[in-house]
Amino acid sequence: MLLLVLLWDVVGLDLTMARLAGGPNGFPLSDDPTLVLWLHEIPRFLSWFGLTLLAVAIRWPFALLRRLTRRERIQLTLTVLASVIAISLLKNSSRTSCPWDLAEFGGTARYVSHWAWGVNDGGPGRCFPAGHASAAFAYLGGWFVLRRSMPRAAWAWLAAAACFGLVLGLAQQWRGAHYMSHTLWTAWVCWITGWAVDVVFHHRRRPAPDPQATPKLNES
Repeated sequence: MLLLVLLWDVVGLDLTMARLAGGPNGFPLSDDPTLVLWLHEIPRFLSWFGLTLLAVAIRWPFALLRRLTRRERIQLTLTVLASVIAISLLKNSSRTSCPWDLAEFGGTARYVSHWAWGVNDGGPGRCFPAGHASAAFAYLGGWFVLRRSMPRAAWAWLAAAACFGLVLGLAQQWRGAHYMSHTLWTAWVCWITGWAVDVVFHHRRRPAPDPQATPKLNES
């Protein structure tokens, strides 16, 4: 996944794709009622609702969550929450503006790569990575939780989160709200966050040596 993200950045297709969706007069679909309702507002609500259900399932598990231990259900909930928080923190500290803010598309900003961290592009910023795609990508880390006891369900979970995240990212791309690289980086950050949470939950410390224990001498 990281290789795909890096290759996309190297090739530099962000502006090329943005120009397919927008022009000097902006992005025709930026305020499209169908896209705004079905691929922005409703998915965002469903994502938070899903997180709420996961939190409730810690105490009252249902469906396949009954096959997870309480500790695993806590990990699953924290994985989603941590992913959302990670994306939000990065997004709020970014000075990269959205495509619809560029002068080329009727805004005021100039194009600056998100790699130029801290460089002001003349726009409002706070557009990298893609916050909305995290509504689905935040669930990617569930794979790490499910893989031990339900490997087939883990892969289905991963595929669903990845597909829905990509759809949401493409919708925002077509509205001029994000570049595709923003979506790909969101997927990577959510994935690595899920891995980090899994490491924390399954890290086993070695027992501390007993200072009073007498080491045994090798018998010859």
